[in-house]
Amino acid sequence: MPNKLYLKEYQQALNGKRVAIVCREDLLLDNLKLLVKDIDFVARQGIATSLYHNLSNRSASRNIVDLLKERLPATACYHVSAGRNFYRQVLDAEPAVFKLVLLERTYLCDDKGLRINTLSPKKLLSRPISLVDHVPLAEVIEEVALRVERGDYHRVHIVPAGRYTIKHELFTVEGTGTLIASNFQEVFAQVVSEVDVQMVRGLLDLYRNQGYLKPRSLRYLREYRHQFHITKIDGIAVGCVEGKHIDPQTTELGALAISTRFQGQRVAVFTVRSFCEEARRLGYQFVISLTSNPRLKKLYRQMGFEPSPPGLFSERQARSPGVPMFILTL
Repeated sequence: MPNKLYLKEYQQALNGKRVAIVCREDLLLDNLKLLVKDIDFVARQGIATSLYHNLSNRSASRNIVDLLKERLPATACYHVSAGRNFYRQVLDAEPAVFKLVLLERTYLCDDKGLRINTLSPKKLLSRPISLVDHVPLAEVIEEVALRVERGDYHRVHIVPAGRYTIKHELFTVEGTGTLIASNFQEVFAQVVSEVDVQMVRGLLDLYRNQGYLKPRSLRYLREYRHQFHITKIDGIAVGCVEGKHIDPQTTELGALAISTRFQGQRVAVFTVRSFCEEARRLGYQFVISLTSNPRLKKLYRQMGFEPSPPGLFSERQARSPGVPMFILTL
């Protein structure tokens, strides 16, 4: 489920837009067949694509250029001359584009060596990032961040070159590389369609092995879809929550799940806050939630939830023995 493709949904977001893919000669030569197949897949979705490369003028390289034209007829291929920084020339050629995909040899990592899923321009410029394996990119990374902040680039993706990495970066919730953006626009909406149900299922499956969420079958999600809300970015669910009626004054917040790609982007805060605003609109006075997740308990405390007094909602507590309950007065 983490690699589930949402072609229709992302096609809508990319309709009429262009994706520029950037790949150095060494990476292109090492991953030629995989990348050609990957780029062709994107182009066949009706998305305008372009490819920047710096293949040399050797006869073998010229054969590869011919192959690119033959295998990628719908993709505009541009040759970048040797000499100056490769990425600098690409940035000069692409002052503004909807999506810029920068293919690298490895993931972009933080100071602990962990893969970075999502970055804002501000964080990119301030947090320690390992660019030892990305020397050519390091020379222009600040300019990339500034352009994203200005809105010249809607999204920048730094992706390791390999099998299906572009496809999974562009058409799955979790992606395969680092997404850089400054204009995340969250939408909180009730689950209605089968597509919404499937996206909620995918989010919950991400937490299936952590033991913090009770499993919910696809049949359950379909039958009780009216209880679920999703938070969407670019039309794709990145967070979900379930609301259960406890009594005329109280609703329960459950099944809170946030895409790991968007953790650290305050999507959980937005989702919980939106849930509470909806509960207030419906006339509830209290929101309760039971969780053993340390991160979620910390979030609740920061948002004004308090530990529930002993004996309160005892019937509900009995169904989850030993799990702390938190309560928010609206």
